[in-house]
Amino acid sequence: MSPFSKLLLLMLTVGVSSVIGSDDERVSELLSLQSRSKSGVIRLNDQSLARFVSSVKTPRPYSILLFFDAAQLHDKPELRLTELRNEFSIVASSFLANNPSSDNPKLFFCDIEFKESQLSFSQFGVNALPHVRLIGPNVGLKDSEPMDQGDFSRLAESMAEFVEAKTKLSVGPIHRPPVFSRNQLILIAVVVLIWAPFLLKKVLAGHTLLHDPRVWLAGSVFVYFFSVSGAMHNIIRKMPMFLVDRNDPSRLVFFYQGSGMQLGAEGFAVGFLYTVVGLLLAFLTHGLVKVRNVTVQRVVMIFALLVSFLAVKQVVYLDNWKTGYGIHGFWPSSWN
Repeated sequence: MSPFSKLLLLMLTVGVSSVIGSDDERVSELLSLQSRSKSGVIRLNDQSLARFVSSVKTPRPYSILLFFDAAQLHDKPELRLTELRNEFSIVASSFLANNPSSDNPKLFFCDIEFKESQLSFSQFGVNALPHVRLIGPNVGLKDSEPMDQGDFSRLAESMAEFVEAKTKLSVGPIHRPPVFSRNQLILIAVVVLIWAPFLLKKVLAGHTLLHDPRVWLAGSVFVYFFSVSGAMHNIIRKMPMFLVDRNDPSRLVFFYQGSGMQLGAEGFAVGFLYTVVGLLLAFLTHGLVKVRNVTVQRVVMIFALLVSFLAVKQVVYLDNWKTGYGIHGFWPSSWN
């Protein structure tokens, strides 16, 4: 082999070794940053993002799932940034727990904050939050894959599905922190054991709230209101009670026009109208029939029917205003 060929081979070997060494150094640095984070989420900025992504030639030996955050928007409940950031941390910690470091497929969970990294936000073209992007080994910043806005509804589970669909890696089961800590459970158990004899004595004597019919009446009304007000929808979807008007920040929006979204306040308003009608109907069928004065019966009946008619009319009006669908009455065909 000629001296020139040997020199060329030596230079090529040194170059490859330096690239491999540089990649290994970045992976080691990411692993170190990951180990310092309680949840496994690495905080990046413009400089660190350039070091781990922009300045690294493809294919990189790792992928990055990046959560875009903005501290100044945490007070806007409709964005749910704080909640989604916590869910992102749950996915990261679950991935690390289900994939030990020895078998780590080199997927790193990172976040980036707007005030610290405005340049990176502009490079990615991010102009709305929440926003999550997967930077694969073979793509740059602009070619990274964003997570669909509609996929945030199922929180950590939808983020895990996005990772598995795009990277073909298994996140595994989601490990959420327990509602009560071990010490809290012990304290609750001690309190229950102390109060158990006194509670048993009251139950046997019939002196508990469960023996009071007024409690059952109030509970029935609450269940009815909870059912017709859409409260379960608000809890599952985590809907805000109201929104701030974008055109006038000093004005609050309690009723959202459009069938794609329902605020908590409008659900409670309609639920209140339904509850009024239901309580009047219950009073007429169980209370008014016991009144012997016919005049009083007629006056109360007319008043109840009038209030019920106005309440139902208001519900129909709100439904038509919100969805655009009208409700029409029709005479039976046999009456024509």
